[in-house]
Amino acid sequence: MNAEQWIAAYGRAWLERDPEGVVALFADDAVYRSSPFREPHFGSAGIRDYWTRATSTQEELDLRFGEPVVEGSKVVVEWWAIMRDEDAWITLPGCLLLRFAEDGRCEELREYWHVEDGRHEPHPGWGR
Repeated sequence: MNAEQWIAAYGRAWLERDPEGVVALFADDAVYRSSPFREPHFGSAGIRDYWTRATSTQEELDLRFGEPVVEGSKVVVEWWAIMRDEDAWITLPGCLLLRFAEDGRCEELREYWHVEDGRHEPHPGWGR
């Protein structure tokens, strides 16, 4: 699986709120850091628990990914999400920093994001 395929599978799992689909993309001992100021989630159980909670209130998700930047086993990609979360519209742009194992599964994910009330489209040139 290459970077574009991995990102597409991650996006499908997010859209479908499928924690098992996400877990399948990660090494068994992966580290998933959902925010610089939160404790990381470790391994399949930690990622599954986080994703189950994180997506449980998300509805009507409009999700986009930019063009990934690939350097060896590392990938960086911007994402932009517009959704209803707990009955309010929010816009959630972010960036994934990924490191992959030789088998194509992610062994480390670091995520940076910002939440803004309302629906906002990406700015011109976003994702390139």
